[in-house]
Amino acid sequence: MKNKKDYKIEIMAIGSELLTPYCQDTNSLYLAERLNDIGMEVSHKTIVGDDWDDLVLHIRQAISNADLIIGIGGLGPTRDDRTREAFAAVLQRKLIFKKELLQKIEERFKRRGLSMPAVNKKQAYIIDGAEILENRNGTAPGLWLDTGSKIIILLPGPPHELKPMSESSVWKRLQKFRTDYTARKILKITGLTESKIETLIMDLYPKDSSLRITTLAYPGQIEIHITAHSKESQSQAEEKVQKLEKNILERLKENVFSTSGEELEGVIGRLLKLNTKTLAVAESCTGGFLGHRITNVPGSSDYFLQGVVAYSNEAKINLLGVSSGLIEKHGAVSPRVAEAMAAGIREKARSSFGLAITGIAGPTGGTSEKPVGLIYTALAWDKGTDVTKNRFLGNRETIKFQSSQKALDMVRRHLLKNQKIKE
Repeated sequence: MKNKKDYKIEIMAIGSELLTPYCQDTNSLYLAERLNDIGMEVSHKTIVGDDWDDLVLHIRQAISNADLIIGIGGLGPTRDDRTREAFAAVLQRKLIFKKELLQKIEERFKRRGLSMPAVNKKQAYIIDGAEILENRNGTAPGLWLDTGSKIIILLPGPPHELKPMSESSVWKRLQKFRTDYTARKILKITGLTESKIETLIMDLYPKDSSLRITTLAYPGQIEIHITAHSKESQSQAEEKVQKLEKNILERLKENVFSTSGEELEGVIGRLLKLNTKTLAVAESCTGGFLGHRITNVPGSSDYFLQGVVAYSNEAKINLLGVSSGLIEKHGAVSPRVAEAMAAGIREKARSSFGLAITGIAGPTGGTSEKPVGLIYTALAWDKGTDVTKNRFLGNRETIKFQSSQKALDMVRRHLLKNQKIKE
């Protein structure tokens, strides 16, 4: 492969299932990111089905256009797994049987107390001249083939097989083709709109072509991606990122909740642990999603005590101690009921904080006075309560996420403002 800036890289995801609405190609995103990390830019990404003629056609085009081709999938034991065979046919190379590879596949089945089906034998054939990339998480070996003018890397499709194989066998070998050094940083923000962020940082956009800002908007969260390149060293690229990051943080302040890749639930978990505080939650319209996010963080048992899904009015009364008169007067979707839910779960769980969500996630159930997307989030602590009225847009799933995001951010901001952070 040419050791030049202008060499071409193509990622080819193989499998007819990737051409349906039921399966997404997430492997290409991972591969492109890791290639970028070592200064390599992807020229093309292709998805091709299992049809033999289509597969052969696209492999020929890739080999004609690219210097490095990474093929994903189609290395399994079934009849429609044809990646090895198609690449071998286009390259006019034989498939060579490897007895030791078959033994490893058989041993993997034996460890599970199973006999290897005969169809798995095809996975012991490799393209003549290719090196085997060990698969410690499946039966499909990867292949590395250097033709002298091209490098072809074939990887299994399941992400839990592809990623470990890439980390152990691919990236170190590709380092020698590095054209520059790349540094990245992602700033995660909540509480500001995309347009507001743009207004605050628009004069910070770099004129240097080796430094780039990209803003990505998601419901309940905005991300600023900073990317820097350097011909000289990794440290120089990182210095560029750090300087720009510092300037952006000075503008956006506490609205940035993460600079290290953490999700909001991880951030509040860390803050709760640092301050030896505990949390309990009461949910209505989010149906347990808030508790799921909190408990998805390893070690959350150190600070999360209890979660209650009080969906009906009766549940709010019986489980949280919300007054029936309060619900009759203000309705279940109201600031007063949200406050009562937060205070109630805090008292029941004997936690430092009580966090509550009540609202209308839709798509039905809204009125002119209380439309779909009206959500109240409340936080209770030993000295009082705080409640926020929110109006979220989107479908039911999106509204539930935004509701949980707002609730978690209330905890984060309260801790930052009122507690002694030991970071």
